[in-house]
Amino acid sequence: MPLGMIPAGTGNGMIKSVLDSVGDPCSVTNAVLTVIRGHRVSLDVATILQGETKFFSVLMLAWGLVADIDIESEQYRWMGSTRLDFYALLRIMRLRKYSGRISFVPAPGFEAHGMPCNVSGHGKLDLRNQSLEEVKVQQQSYQGPMVSLDDLEWRAIDGPFVGIWLHNVPWGSEDAMAAPNAKFADGFLDLVVIKDCPNLSLLALMSKLNDGSHVKSPYVLYLKVKALLLEPGQRVNEPTKGGIIDSDGEVLARGEGTYKYEQGGLMAYAPMQITVDQGLATLFFPR
Repeated sequence: MPLGMIPAGTGNGMIKSVLDSVGDPCSVTNAVLTVIRGHRVSLDVATILQGETKFFSVLMLAWGLVADIDIESEQYRWMGSTRLDFYALLRIMRLRKYSGRISFVPAPGFEAHGMPCNVSGHGKLDLRNQSLEEVKVQQQSYQGPMVSLDDLEWRAIDGPFVGIWLHNVPWGSEDAMAAPNAKFADGFLDLVVIKDCPNLSLLALMSKLNDGSHVKSPYVLYLKVKALLLEPGQRVNEPTKGGIIDSDGEVLARGEGTYKYEQGGLMAYAPMQITVDQGLATLFFPR
């Protein structure tokens, strides 16, 4: 069943990606016309797995700077979309860094990034021995991609990190082209990594999100991946506090000491696996 979207939220990254792909402005009128015309396009769907819990994502996953801005700025929701710019400035002025590790299966052409690793050797989440039959979920629903993680060449990057941004489509919001090379159904996710960056350079970098040129910064690593294992850690210099992980506007996990920590999340602030199912969903498309 194809999905049609009308921009009525704060970010509207998915419909912005759809309309911008053909040069149409992101507006309610253009979105409605897209549904009426009835053209379709396939869309990758990511599966985020942690133990017995699964979450399906079509837009993005963020940890670190972007997640902090997205979720913690909710206290300024009365400002409208301006809250994101305002809180981004506050967060950059008082920049946080997070310890942790990401392990990933690179897409062809990106094998040189990171260091070779054995994912099962970390002990926190054994991906090689985990099968869908071991995950207790409702069998009547979609179970996620049948992706074999055996015999894949995994690479790893250790923190600390300023932020990790994993994207499925180009736009994260109407004014943030997070992943300019992202495709709707290429079977890969676009990974944006910021490990270290001076505050002023980071401010300049964030100002380039509107056209995607931030990925050209020497402080940004931008690559495509088939699978990713995120092992989130604590804040550097604040070991009693963790971070926030969100996906498609939903809080997946809150580390101890974070904004509204007592409300919890859908998952624990612990390792989680992300894989992608190529072209699983269908969207109405302009033409």
